[in-house]
Amino acid sequence: MGFTVGRLILVSVALLIFFGVAERVLDRMHLTDKQALLVLGAIVIGSFINITIYRSDLLTVRMNLGGALVPLALALYVWFKAGTSKEKIRSLAGAVLTTAAIWLLGRFVTNEYALPVDIIYLYPIVAGLVGYLFGRSRKGAFVAAVLGVLFFDVTHGLYLIWNQMPGLVHFGGGGMYDTVILSGVLAVCLAEFIGESRERMQGGPGSENRDPSVLKNLRAAGMKGGKHHG
Repeated sequence: MGFTVGRLILVSVALLIFFGVAERVLDRMHLTDKQALLVLGAIVIGSFINITIYRSDLLTVRMNLGGALVPLALALYVWFKAGTSKEKIRSLAGAVLTTAAIWLLGRFVTNEYALPVDIIYLYPIVAGLVGYLFGRSRKGAFVAAVLGVLFFDVTHGLYLIWNQMPGLVHFGGGGMYDTVILSGVLAVCLAEFIGESRERMQGGPGSENRDPSVLKNLRAAGMKGGKHHG
């Protein structure tokens, strides 16, 4: 495996965390700097480890630890830490819609359209956008984007089984490793950029979908709540 786009993004994120630039985002994701760096390290190291889950004459199912298992565990952790039930439901609905959007993109957009980039790099753009639009908060956007991409691999497996076609389902492997990483990062970046802009306009962070303990600390610092998602 070479030094892929996904690994470059992870190194960039690690540097931002190391220099304290991403502290605000990590607080919203309920992660410390050390925890985030450990997760990033696990994703990079795990990207070299593939486990065969199932094998038959028609179908082989593999899982890449760094591209599937670790992101899945992180997404579930973030989901459980979501501020409200509404945020949890919204992020899961966003994951389903993200899967549908990626499937439609793969179904109707092919290389015959002379795309300037490989379609595999359009997946994270779509996943990031849909993840943010339906997840809204930093946590919700991340969960929707990452789970949406992983669910897409599930639909690929179901498609092969339904049509009795031979094939490989590789969760988080190959190009989908980059897709998972880029989708999650892009979704959070969109939520942070748009959220930061809205908070500046309204004079402070909002209270909707925000953990009560976080709100308490923010208010203690003299910040006012509004309507934006956390």
